[in-house]
Amino acid sequence: MASIYEIPVKKITGEDATLGEYKGKVLVVVNVASKCGLTAQYEALEKLYETYGPKGVVVVGFPANDFKQQEPGTDAEIQNFCTANFGVKFPLYSKITVVGTDKNELYKTLIAAQPKATSVNEPSWREKLKGYGIEPNPEPEILWNFEKFIIAKNGEVAARFAPDTTPDAPEFVKAIEAELAK
Repeated sequence: MASIYEIPVKKITGEDATLGEYKGKVLVVVNVASKCGLTAQYEALEKLYETYGPKGVVVVGFPANDFKQQEPGTDAEIQNFCTANFGVKFPLYSKITVVGTDKNELYKTLIAAQPKATSVNEPSWREKLKGYGIEPNPEPEILWNFEKFIIAKNGEVAARFAPDTTPDAPEFVKAIEAELAK
């Protein structure tokens, strides 16, 4: 399996890239969407980036249109939306697919390394989706927009959190601080 740092991705502005530029930092990798009930998490993600960025945390957002077409825009539209509505300064990448047969290699690697997401809320997001009449993806697939992976400084996938775990949830912050302390 390829290292997280070697998998090719594209920045939202179109340049080829890898996450290798963040070696030695703690990464928060999140699949994002602009028209989701969880979209307000952009604000908390940006606050997390501003608070912990100087300490070595980088939030990286990967727009995905995999859940009820909640990210229909072009990369430029997504970038404009995030900047105008949430003041997002953390790195955003080009829209990708995070589920199914066309799943991006980065997400294949993340899921293989951490097949189960931690849910800190009751009822779980999986149960909430069922309550909304949505049949959730089976584990280990990504459940919805805003699922979060924490990548350790050495590139290992340290944790995975359910979509409704907010970036300021004590359990999430504790997991980031634990990785920073290593």
